[in-house]
Amino acid sequence: MKACRIDIRNFRGIKAATLLLPTHGVLIGDNNTGKTTILEALDLVLGPDRLNRKPPIDEHDFFQGNYVIESAATVVNDGGATAAVPAEQALAAANEDAPRIEIEVTVCDLSDEQRAKFGDYVEFWNTATDQFYTEPEPAGVDPTHISEALRITFHGWYDPEEDDFEGETYFTRSLTEEEKSASFTKKHKQVCGFLYLRSIRTGSRALSLERGSLLDIILRLKEVRPQMWEATLLTLGEMEVASDPDLGISPILKSINGALKKYVPKEWGVEPHLKVSNLTREHLRKTITAFIATGNGSHAAPFYRQGTGTINMLVLAMLSLIAEDKQNVIFAMEEPETAIPPYAQKCIIHEVRKLASQTLFTSHSPYVLEEFSIEDTVVLGRDDDGTLARQSITLPANVKAKRYRQEFRIRFCEGLLARRLLIAEGATEASAFPAACRRLSELKPDEYASLESLGICIVDAASESNIPGMGKLYKDLGKRIFAICDKQEAASEALIKAQVEILLMHAEKGFEDLVLKGTTEAALKRFATQVDWPPHLKTKHPNPDADIRKAMSDYFQAFKADGAVAEFLGGCSEDEIPTWIREACKALNAACNPPVAAAVPAPAAQATPPAGTTTNGAN
Repeated sequence: MKACRIDIRNFRGIKAATLLLPTHGVLIGDNNTGKTTILEALDLVLGPDRLNRKPPIDEHDFFQGNYVIESAATVVNDGGATAAVPAEQALAAANEDAPRIEIEVTVCDLSDEQRAKFGDYVEFWNTATDQFYTEPEPAGVDPTHISEALRITFHGWYDPEEDDFEGETYFTRSLTEEEKSASFTKKHKQVCGFLYLRSIRTGSRALSLERGSLLDIILRLKEVRPQMWEATLLTLGEMEVASDPDLGISPILKSINGALKKYVPKEWGVEPHLKVSNLTREHLRKTITAFIATGNGSHAAPFYRQGTGTINMLVLAMLSLIAEDKQNVIFAMEEPETAIPPYAQKCIIHEVRKLASQTLFTSHSPYVLEEFSIEDTVVLGRDDDGTLARQSITLPANVKAKRYRQEFRIRFCEGLLARRLLIAEGATEASAFPAACRRLSELKPDEYASLESLGICIVDAASESNIPGMGKLYKDLGKRIFAICDKQEAASEALIKAQVEILLMHAEKGFEDLVLKGTTEAALKRFATQVDWPPHLKTKHPNPDADIRKAMSDYFQAFKADGAVAEFLGGCSEDEIPTWIREACKALNAACNPPVAAAVPAPAAQATPPAGTTTNGAN
């Protein structure tokens, strides 16, 4: 079983969305794009415990908070005059067409149990076209292209009479084909096996007995009903806390009791004393938790006090138990990378994908993204009107599948997670320019900003010939693209300009030459005394100060892969950083943080791009 399509209307930040979902995929996009909203929408439709909340939705679940229609409480009578309408009547009339949250999920690859359970509402899904098959005799169609599927719809609305929010899930076909809508109940949802693991709550509740916790899910799947509540409540009911008079609490309570008797008859109930619980099973569910030994000793602490990485591994272990008992399950999981190292992130993705019929993740980790093919990477974009859509990914022509797997994948994934990208010609620019911007922002934060603070991800194109293709790839995904490179031939420069908003192009043959010519000899000599010169360079330059620029040129080339130029710029003063780099940093700052428009334009106050910079306007 898997959720193959979802349609969303008026839910949270999404006005409208229709998305096809992969069997195993990762949802990515800018913050507040709607990644979590998609998982929450799936939970409203398929989650067996979601509608137990009262109310199941609230004001903030409606798009832009609109859940009623405001209308004037007046009508026009036959004589053309207006007459007042009672407020309640006007509100009821207005809200007949009030906004509703509508979420429809198409579930395909049904199991035998599901086909038997939902037979009256099963439809036929064409997996080749990702559409429902509407021909009158679907039995004659090639079964490899046609599979049985089920549509389920959630409706959420505001009820003005109750002054509260309501929500219900239905078999979709019953909404249009039957006189009375058929509810898709909690028992129906349990047959579907949807499990949503939120990043904040999953670990903290894993080994508690709260409803919907992982331990509670495992107990229900194994049909274990712990008959412990009455005995536990009886034991707790017989326990008094702080009854020893030496502690000082019981005398105070007795004094309160004495004062209380002056005003309250004894049969009303007196004698206050302390207990350890509210003495209800619901209260116990929220307080009972598992303890785990810490270190090699016998001391144990609540599981949620363990390290975050340990808790995440615990969650993975419990997920495996759930999947063993219910293979036909959908896992939706937020940010599996939280507080765990890259190898563990990959382990979680790899193992969870094996456990379930479908897995959907949200993530901000390139290590998580690396585990998914391009086809299974769902890049989301939302326009100003609230329409959410999947954005297609087309690799540049010079990036073949093998090269993508071997060298381009990490850089590609990092770029997908950013809103703004600076595509660098090579490794030196990719390390040195960010270091210079960071250093300048430390020295003069009012004039400069680091690339990190501007939300710019720098991507190493590995060659100037790769810049146009990479620029187009990310530009087509709706990102703002900048580029930095050496002096280009006219044809190459034109190709790059066509794909970027700002081209930062200096006039030197290499970034090392730009730095060597643009900095001071004093800065180079200071740096030369701080580094360890390898033997072959010591022999060639026994006295580096004699020709410091030549000596440092050789040093920068020898340690190009180690970020030598970045290390040098990270220790420079503002005047020691080449003017071109300073102006380039200002140009990016101005592009990302444009000055507030004044009543009278003042062009002189704007940053002047460095020589060679081309601006194509904001994307």
